[in-house]
Amino acid sequence: MQYSFEYIKTDKCTEEDISKAVLKACDCLEQIYDSGFYPKLTVKREWSEHNPDITGEFAKPKVYRWYLNRELRKLINMGARITITPSNKILKLNNPALLDFLDEDDMDFTMKKLFLFRPERIDLSLDRLEHYTGTKAEDFQRFILFTNYDMHVEVFKHKFPDCVKPSRDGVQMPAYHHKLDDNLGFSLVNIGVGPSNAKTCTDHIAVLRPDLMVMVGHCGGLRNHQEIGDFVLASGYMRADHVLDEDIPLSVPIIPNYSLNLYLKETLERYGMNYRIGTVYTTANRNWEFSKKRSIGEIHISRSIGVDMESATVATNGFRYRIPNATLLCVSDKPLHGKPKLSGAAQSFYQNSKEKHLEIVLDAIKMIRTANPDGLPNASIRSANEPLMGGPGI
Repeated sequence: MQYSFEYIKTDKCTEEDISKAVLKACDCLEQIYDSGFYPKLTVKREWSEHNPDITGEFAKPKVYRWYLNRELRKLINMGARITITPSNKILKLNNPALLDFLDEDDMDFTMKKLFLFRPERIDLSLDRLEHYTGTKAEDFQRFILFTNYDMHVEVFKHKFPDCVKPSRDGVQMPAYHHKLDDNLGFSLVNIGVGPSNAKTCTDHIAVLRPDLMVMVGHCGGLRNHQEIGDFVLASGYMRADHVLDEDIPLSVPIIPNYSLNLYLKETLERYGMNYRIGTVYTTANRNWEFSKKRSIGEIHISRSIGVDMESATVATNGFRYRIPNATLLCVSDKPLHGKPKLSGAAQSFYQNSKEKHLEIVLDAIKMIRTANPDGLPNASIRSANEPLMGGPGI
């Protein structure tokens, strides 16, 4: 195999030299994959006492080239030795042996995000992402929004009339992409209602290494002093959806990214919106009111301020795959206060809230994009024994 790459920064390296090296490295990753093999990246970090060598394999590196470019540039600037070589032959997705490489019970979730997924998993997830969303994986941008209503999609399409749309009708979770250079635009996915869809979509989107995920949905307001149209900014979650209990124990605290929440809070206040910060109760049972005693008992104990069906699932998978995430919901009904979600009132609420809701999140992300070109700080979702890319220690 003729494709290989090795580079280490020297004292004479200029910024132009590093840019050329990163370009060649990304090209090499793509050339190896296109030739029928998974490319293997080895990072040697002489500053690390306990984990000087980190390795990983990739599939379809072209899809998330923006991320590889950013991470490799940081590594080279820190003086890491970068080596790229061919690894195993690409496994076809219809090969029964594929299952041997997909079992997440064998995954090392302490791995650096750059090397979190095996190449077989990346290949399958990107294929399934196209199936579910009706758009190509390379169209996804680094800032991901999830909604469960078509009305947010309509606002997004009106705001970005040239956005990439699903290539066919009837897809399960249609996606829309406002594309910018270096994947600095926005992607909106209508995941529909329920935690199962939320898990399915975030399972696959995680391999794209997005900079953040935000749930933009509606909730039932649970406090007396909330009004229809008020916002709920989640500070934590009551995981009554139970979709990820086997993967992340309920004893593990799941919280949104602190910096992302600060930007959302600042934007809410700039817009003069009424909002509350608190726990969101996420359930898998849309008719949770039919089990009043049990559900309301959990709501009271958790001191939740909003109830929905997706937020905790998105947040838990964000934590699991180390993607900064947050939740901004709008109160559409108050089921505990004689204001259940009824068709006529709901439609009126949707028309009055949909544009402002999406604008708040987009404006917050624009501030983040400017202030954090290397992505949001994510120390809160880094494992204690995760190999650090820079600095002393592990």
